[in-house]
Amino acid sequence: MKTILWATLTANGNYAQSGPEHPPKQEALDDFATHAKAAGNFIVGRRTFEGMRASGGGGAFAGMDIVVVSASIKELPGVTVAGSPQEALSYLQEKGHQTALIAGGADLHNACLGHGLVDELIFNVAPVLEGKGLNLLTDQDNYQYKDVQLLDFKALGSGVIQLRYSLGRS
Repeated sequence: MKTILWATLTANGNYAQSGPEHPPKQEALDDFATHAKAAGNFIVGRRTFEGMRASGGGGAFAGMDIVVVSASIKELPGVTVAGSPQEALSYLQEKGHQTALIAGGADLHNACLGHGLVDELIFNVAPVLEGKGLNLLTDQDNYQYKDVQLLDFKALGSGVIQLRYSLGRS
């Protein structure tokens, strides 16, 4: 199964932190919805999922397989809960999905990268600078410096640029 890690980053490389004062760019949200619909699923961490649900973003994903990765919660209404990224991917593969979209947040992304579970990266770079924020940590236990191959880049609008990379995972 092909796995795609999707994230919105700031121009200085941090995860874009959104909130009421700084909502995410609509172009990035629309892009996520497009990729989720194409895959028919997405994997998300518990805190990110709770944020999505609180903002009312869940309705657009009706009928999709949503897998929430959490070590502490065993059940959430309307979604599947997995104890690890590997368990989430196994579930989606058993359901017959050819692609899995790894949606976030930072802990989930870093765990997937750290375990070598990612085939492609999609980064939407938002035109903002942020003084603090979360980073992708690609130098965890078994994940070191690695060249990636640029597959595509395009402007999404409102200054958001999308970069798509292959990690060359076999």
